[in-house]
Amino acid sequence: MALWPTPAQRRVIDAADHATGRLRGSETQLAALVKRGLAFRHPRPPHDHFLTPAGHRIRDAGAEPDPPGSPEPAPAADSDGGVFAARVGGEEDVPERTGPARLREVRGAWQGLLELRRMTRADGSAELPCAWERTHLVRAAALALEAAGHRPAGPEGDDGYRVRATPQPEAVAVREPDDTARRACAQTLERAGWQVGEHTEPRTRARYLLASPRKV
Repeated sequence: MALWPTPAQRRVIDAADHATGRLRGSETQLAALVKRGLAFRHPRPPHDHFLTPAGHRIRDAGAEPDPPGSPEPAPAADSDGGVFAARVGGEEDVPERTGPARLREVRGAWQGLLELRRMTRADGSAELPCAWERTHLVRAAALALEAAGHRPAGPEGDDGYRVRATPQPEAVAVREPDDTARRACAQTLERAGWQVGEHTEPRTRARYLLASPRKV
């Protein structure tokens, strides 16, 4: 659970490396942030400290942490969870933030997810999807795509990606009518640790991607 940071601790959070979330501060400050659930100490030398997903949200979105006693949500959780929600494409309710502000928010959520990967793997690697991604396939794939700058489809059915669940237990479908953009989506997901194949819809003959988190 995340507890409220002091003004001094907030300054340490605000000064974190924008890309990695790496923190600099006194041992006392860093230990206090760890205790509050806003930072973690990397298990491998040199044992640097990094922001947790909750810490990333405070720094990148300028938001206050959850009140004491509230459960710590996973990064990029579903919109009904009250946390950041990636664009899956075709939504009726488009986020109010757009342009650079939205991109900063998305990339902050992506960095938080990478830190969650590192935190939950014994080797500290961020190359493969973590357990949260495997239980939130659509949101996880959408976050990887939006954070890389791909354009989600709007509510009017315009061009852009659409990420949808499939009958397969560990796979999502990514539909993008533009061939070049679809191939670019595939490359992004592969770099993010997903196994991707291109298929043809039998009825419409439309091409789409089938993506699943890699295990090795």
